Amino acid sequence: ATAAGAIAALLRAHRLPMLHSPFACSLAAARSLGAHLPPRAPAAAAPLSSRLSLARLRSGASRGAPGSAVSSSAAEHEEPRKSELIFLGTGTSEGVPRVSCLTDPSKTCPVCIKAVEPGNRNRRRNTSILLRHVTPSRTSNILIDAGKFFYHSALEWFPAFGLREIDAVIITHSHADAIGGLDCLRDWTNNVQPSIPIYVAPRDYEVMKMTHHYLVDTSTVIPGAAVSTLQFNIMEEEPFTVQDLEVIPLPVWHGQGYRSLGFRFGDICYISDVSDIPDETYKLLEDCQLLILDALRPDRSSSTHFGLPRALEEVRKIKPKRTLFTGMMHLMDHEKVNDDLARLMETEGLDVQLSYDGLSIPVRL
Repeated sequence: ATAAGAIAALLRAHRLPMLHSPFACSLAAARSLGAHLPPRAPAAAAPLSSRLSLARLRSGASRGAPGSAVSSSAAEHEEPRKSELIFLGTGTSEGVPRVSCLTDPSKTCPVCIKAVEPGNRNRRRNTSILLRHVTPSRTSNILIDAGKFFYHSALEWFPAFGLREIDAVIITHSHADAIGGLDCLRDWTNNVQPSIPIYVAPRDYEVMKMTHHYLVDTSTVIPGAAVSTLQFNIMEEEPFTVQDLEVIPLPVWHGQGYRSLGFRFGDICYISDVSDIPDETYKLLEDCQLLILDALRPDRSSSTHFGLPRALEEVRKIKPKRTLFTGMMHLMDHEKVNDDLARLMETEGLDVQLSYDGLSIPVRL
């Protein structure tokens, strides 16, 4: 009862919604407190990070998130906000946990069972990142992909990180786990901002004409209907600029004959859906400092995604300073796999780990 009262008090102080079950309430509190964990902290450090986050909330210095009350004198002494990369999702199209595993009477899937625990890092929604690009003149929020679970990711992480506007969306490919949430952007264009620019390759734009025809051709929309107001910008496989940030497309194969795009932002290279990397793309990956790379499963690759063994081969070839894997299915246990990967630092000097939903990393763009 004491713990439940403390959680409820915290939710009220941080203006988080009270949910309808003790489990959901605990989950919201745990995730709120765990949103700013250090990027390389082991799971055992979570309680300390939670206490530090709680202290920041009580002192009113929670990064400008809703409910914070930073005095003008304290705000004047705050360090300038830095650019950051936020993982909104790190899972497959079906997500983790799988419903089929949770309803299996044999209950033999340890990762999915763990994934329903409050704050567990095996909980994964559709792969997506958000770049908070900070310049002296403004801050821009650049979203990479808006998949089927985008609403749920935004519901959790936008309030936690003090995010509101979406200044641009860049699409990697036209599968449902990358574009299935475009309809959810109506909340932004109806209530936050007039429109959102979408950057998409020609082949994927043709797909959107079928899957999201009412967003592409708004003349078919019934007057007064509340749909997303999107500005489609066709991008080729050439560098382009979004919100004063240079973006370099990284063409890759996502299954035989199917082209997907990764993207390079400064020294950050992001490749979320890949089964093979063309020779010409390796040149674009030179001197990469942070590589974010597809790694579906622990044992082998599939026809459309790198598995962990192939992903590690690519890391050895590309030689980034640091690598975070994404797009993991339910066979990838966060703690177990990261423990195994940590040994590669000792044996090969490879700095490789799994990412997780809600991970935030300061970056230089």
